[in-house]
Amino acid sequence: MTTVYDVPADKLISRAAAELKEKPEITAPEWAAFAKTGSHKGMPPEDPDWWYTRAAAVLRRVYVDGPVGVERMRSVYGGSKNRGSKPNKTVKGSGSILRKAVQQLEAAGYVTTHKSGRVVTPAGVSFLDGVAYSIVSESA
Repeated sequence: MTTVYDVPADKLISRAAAELKEKPEITAPEWAAFAKTGSHKGMPPEDPDWWYTRAAAVLRRVYVDGPVGVERMRSVYGGSKNRGSKPNKTVKGSGSILRKAVQQLEAAGYVTTHKSGRVVTPAGVSFLDGVAYSIVSESA
């Protein structure tokens, strides 16, 4: 049986993002066109569909690392902040973006709350494993 671990993450995320875009529960907020993904970034993302890519990446991250909370995911999506002549400093990513993405994935039925964080539901596992299977079957 093909799982998320059997395919490259970039292919899985891009394919899952395309399928999540068709779900009515997953929609980019109005402010998403202007928001940076963290204080370490200089500009907002250039891709107009970046919200779906981030939601797919968050779903994969919850699948792989779960149970996981928003604060721990902020560390994953953080980066190095350029502070001019001072040494760079590692900062966390935007919590609002991750929180809203997880809430939308909960509304879609792919993620649920566990006592120690968020975990993927059987529907979420089936969705991601189905995407992984379609990637493997195309390359074979």
